[in-house]
Amino acid sequence: MKRLFIMLAILPVMSMAQTLEECQHAAERNCPLIRQYDLINQTTDLTVSNISKGWLPQVSASAQATYQSDVVSWPDRIQMLYQQMGMDMKGLKKDQYKMGIDINQTVYDGGVIKGKKEMARKQGEVDAAQTEVTLYQVRKRVNEMYFGLLLLDEQIRLNADLQELLSANEKKISSMYKQGTAAESDYNAVKAERLKVMQQAVDLQSQKRSLKLALSAFCGIEVDSVQKPALVEVAQNGLRPELKMVDAQMRLADTQEKLLNATLMPKLSVFASGFYGYPGYNMFEDMLRHEWSLNGIVGAKLTWNIGAFYTRKNDKANVQLQREMFDVNREMFLFYNNIEQIQQREEIARYQALMTTDEEIISLRSSVRKAAESKLSHGVIDVNDLVKEINNENAARVQQSIHEIEMLKEIYNLKYTTNN
Repeated sequence: MKRLFIMLAILPVMSMAQTLEECQHAAERNCPLIRQYDLINQTTDLTVSNISKGWLPQVSASAQATYQSDVVSWPDRIQMLYQQMGMDMKGLKKDQYKMGIDINQTVYDGGVIKGKKEMARKQGEVDAAQTEVTLYQVRKRVNEMYFGLLLLDEQIRLNADLQELLSANEKKISSMYKQGTAAESDYNAVKAERLKVMQQAVDLQSQKRSLKLALSAFCGIEVDSVQKPALVEVAQNGLRPELKMVDAQMRLADTQEKLLNATLMPKLSVFASGFYGYPGYNMFEDMLRHEWSLNGIVGAKLTWNIGAFYTRKNDKANVQLQREMFDVNREMFLFYNNIEQIQQREEIARYQALMTTDEEIISLRSSVRKAAESKLSHGVIDVNDLVKEINNENAARVQQSIHEIEMLKEIYNLKYTTNN
C-alpha cells in the first residue's frame, strides 16, 4: 500500500510538463552564481562591522631601550653648589628604558566612519546588482534550449505523421504489386523513403535527448517534457538589471561625495598614555635617584587636516566624471536595447506574415498529394512523383511549425529584452 501511495505521488510529477517560467526560475536557483548574493551580504556585514570598530578605543603597547650620546645635565657651577650643600646630583643616565601603553578614543570624526559604512553598503548594492545582471542572462540561455525542444517535439510529431502516411502508401502499393498493377521497384522506393524518415526520427530523438539532458542539468530539475507557451502581449519596457546597476552606481557616487565633505571636518579625540621606565616625567627627581617609575598623562586633542582642501576640487570632479560615465553606460545600454527590440518586433511581424499563408499552403499541398495518390492508382504518375508530393506536404507542415515556434521564441526573447 505504501509503494502504491509513492507511485501515485510521483505519477503527476512525471506526467506534468515544465513551463518556460518554471525552467527559468529553476535555472536561476540552480546557477552557482546565486550563492554570491549571500557572500556579498556577508562581506558587506563584515566590512561595516570593521569600520564600526573605529569608535572603539585604539590601544597600543610599546617597549624601548635607548642609549644616548648625551643627556640633560646640570652646569658645573650648579653641581658644585649642590655638592657644597651635601647633595650628589648625578644627572640623567645615558641608557634609558620605557614600557608603556597608549590609548586613543575618537569622540568626533566629522562623519567619516558613518560615511565609510554607507560606502560599504552601497558597494554591496553595486556588487549585488552586477550579480543580478549576470544571473538575468540565464533566462536567455533557457529560452534557447526550451524553444529548441519545442521545435524538436513538433518535428518528431510531423515525422511520425509522415511515417504513417508513407506506411499507408507502402501497404497500398504492396497490394497493387501483388495484383500486378505496380512494379516491385515502386514498392521498394516507398519503403526506402519510409526507412529514411525513420532514420530521421532516430536522429531527432537523439537531439531531443541531448537537449533535454542539457536543459535538465542547467535547471537542476528533471525536465521530462515542455509545453508550448501562450501568446502574450509584450508591454512597455520594465527595469532591466543593467539599469538597476547604473542606479546603484549613482548612489555609490553620491555617498562618495558625502564622504569627501566629511574628511574636511576637524577630529576630536581623548587619549591616555602611561609607561614604566626611566627617566620619567619628573626629570629632576630622575637626575638625582636613577630609579624606574610609573608615569601617565591624559588629555584631549583636536586635529584638522587641511590637506583635504588641496585635492577637494579634483576629488569632486572625479566623482562627477564617474557619474557621467555611468550615464554613458545607461545611454549605450538603452541604445542597443532599443535596436534589439526593433529587430525582434520585425522578426515577430515577419513570422506572423508568413503564418497567414501556411495553412493555405498545407491545404494545397495536401490536395496535390491526395491527387497524386489517385493518379498513382490509375497509373498516370510513377511512385517518385508521389513521394515528391508527400515530402512537399511534410515540408509545408514543418515550415508552419518552424514559423510558429520561432515567432513564440522571438516574443519571449522580446519579453527578456524588455524585462516584462
